[in-house]
Amino acid sequence: MPSPESPSSPNSSSSPESSASSPSPTPPSLWRDRDFRRLWAGQTASQFGAQAGQVTLPLLAVVALNADSTQLGALRAVQQIPILLFSLFVGVWVDRWRSRNVMVLADFGRAAALAAIPIAFLFGVLGIPVLLVLAFLVGVLTVFFDVAYQAALVRLVKRDQLVQGNSALEGSRSAAQVGGPALGGALVSLLTAPIAVVAGAFFFGVSCLSIRRIRHREPVPRTVERPARMGRQIVEGLRLVAGDPSLRAVGLASALFHFFFAALMTVYLIFLPRTLELSGTAVGLVLAAMGPGALVGSVLAARLPRRFGHGVVLVASAVLADGVMLCVPAMRGSTALTVASLMAVNFLFGVFSQLVDVTVMAVRQSITPLPIQGRVVATINFVGMGLTPLGSLLGGFLADRWDPRTSLLLTAVGMVLSPLFMAFSPLARLGKELPAPGGAIPRGRSGAT
Repeated sequence: MPSPESPSSPNSSSSPESSASSPSPTPPSLWRDRDFRRLWAGQTASQFGAQAGQVTLPLLAVVALNADSTQLGALRAVQQIPILLFSLFVGVWVDRWRSRNVMVLADFGRAAALAAIPIAFLFGVLGIPVLLVLAFLVGVLTVFFDVAYQAALVRLVKRDQLVQGNSALEGSRSAAQVGGPALGGALVSLLTAPIAVVAGAFFFGVSCLSIRRIRHREPVPRTVERPARMGRQIVEGLRLVAGDPSLRAVGLASALFHFFFAALMTVYLIFLPRTLELSGTAVGLVLAAMGPGALVGSVLAARLPRRFGHGVVLVASAVLADGVMLCVPAMRGSTALTVASLMAVNFLFGVFSQLVDVTVMAVRQSITPLPIQGRVVATINFVGMGLTPLGSLLGGFLADRWDPRTSLLLTAVGMVLSPLFMAFSPLARLGKELPAPGGAIPRGRSGAT
């Protein structure tokens, strides 16, 4: 990542060349940085609010509005579809604006949208159409926040602190993925569903206040020219990802993983209750084991790449994460040993897949020039998530054509293609230090508004 021009940037004290020639053996702790702590606290609260909403909104639709299965499916779709519809556009906006402002506005908007739900319910005007509109708005603003917080980290910390910063932020996200849905379900049980939705608004409000206190004035590139048109800026992001060998490898490996993982999870959710005849509680325990594993992986990701090299950690962790899922089709019966074995597999998958996620995120951030960070985040997210629905359809097709055990084995083998691709890409050759930016912004320059 090139040093920003602003003298207030934390990266402006040393160039990539000087840091490469005399790397610091241990980067200073980010927990001493007040602005990073404010970013971390805000992102943590925001992730808990978003994950709780994944449970409270559907339960509200079912319990309070008597939604049928079609309406519930539509609600889940409108929560997820903004990733596909808006990611590329959001990447451009995040590159034009200060990420702190984007996050604050996104949190404020999500808090307001969720707070409107119990008010509408009390006045008797809340129906499925209104809930769909508000859920869609929350989904759109979530895309803004998720792209912005990843760009914010690069603008806030030094390059040799990216792995440490990503470890903390992704650890929070993993904790929210475990605790957020549980919290949402508990609130719906203790309170009425409309009141439980307010919890999400509370978390977003806390996040908004925390991030608003960040004092660092991040350097957003500006030019005397008018900003390039949005379509041209989207193409710039696509060209940089396609033209840089390492970024291209990140995008393709991510696409392979998400495609086959979506297929595997579709079959997995059939395999556990029907083939193994596990109870609902046992299925919940098996799936929940990924969360603690991801937390452990986040901690390890702050240390292992600097000790063994980013390339070694990436490829080895991807092989172990995807390879351990090959054990699942061999499981039989519904005994306590089977449940414990499945939990162990999912725990290990969580550990090693999170190691991959955190490490590859730091590599991507380091390689990408600062003015185009948002667009690269959005492009790679779009490529990975864009194939998820197709992967889910493949899983359903395989489960209908063959038995779940065979289908599970086929999708698990497909997942191994991602680390195999990494092993023959430039990612495998990365050393203990993060790489410097490898590509210029293609054609034209983008300004900030």
